[in-house]
Amino acid sequence: MANPRSWPQALVPVGRAPLLWLAGWWQLAHFAALMLVVFLSAATWRGANRQALARHLVQDTAPLLPWFIVLSGLITAVFTRIVLLTAQNYGLSQYALEMLIRVVVLEMIPLTAALFVALRCTVPHGAELARMRRRGELDALRLQGTDPVAHEVLPRVVAGVFSAITLAAVSCVVALVLVYVLVNDFSLAGLPAYTHVFARIFTPSVTLVFVLKTLLSACAVALIPLAAGLQEGVPGGRLRAVTELRGLVRMFAVLLAIEALSLMGNYY
Repeated sequence: MANPRSWPQALVPVGRAPLLWLAGWWQLAHFAALMLVVFLSAATWRGANRQALARHLVQDTAPLLPWFIVLSGLITAVFTRIVLLTAQNYGLSQYALEMLIRVVVLEMIPLTAALFVALRCTVPHGAELARMRRRGELDALRLQGTDPVAHEVLPRVVAGVFSAITLAAVSCVVALVLVYVLVNDFSLAGLPAYTHVFARIFTPSVTLVFVLKTLLSACAVALIPLAAGLQEGVPGGRLRAVTELRGLVRMFAVLLAIEALSLMGNYY
């Protein structure tokens, strides 16, 4: 028979789980507020901090842009071919173009760009900051008179946001051109109808939702992995891995919530 005294001890982890969940979100909110304050500080944009920001902007955007344009182009071409064939088989060709623009440009590319930047840039940056923190490099910068948040953390956050927005914007333009070419070949005869459909889709409300979705997704993939990397109270290697995994789960949850809200804003 189990010892009755063991039941309260067994319930302790269950009772702590909601507190740990709330503490993780609170640390994330505190980190986001700190980044905003440092971003608005005039001292952040001087000397070595400005050079570090420029370096990360180039390193986190230029290598990713050609690869993501090719990837988004391939996805757009395959999806366009599938939609066109399906619409022709069911006699719905008049709705194919609007569906392509809505699905590819409004929904697919911003989310894909955010995930691409997260996997290639911000998640590795979070792991790098965690190693720097464990080795004492951030404290060493502070002792040298350099703010580690403005010199090491903020440039990575800003570069992640900039990279996700840039990839989404450029790829949306490429996808719009590619959809037109695949639907109308290289003839300019379909341009008036194409611009009419584009204008009917991108109303002011839809455009606002699209911009907010892209911006919030970029902020999510830039902030959450770095906040997880700098989270304190993770003494063991396995516990650090659990903390990073929780950060990834939190990032995917935020992206899913942003996507759900954007769908509600566009279609309800």
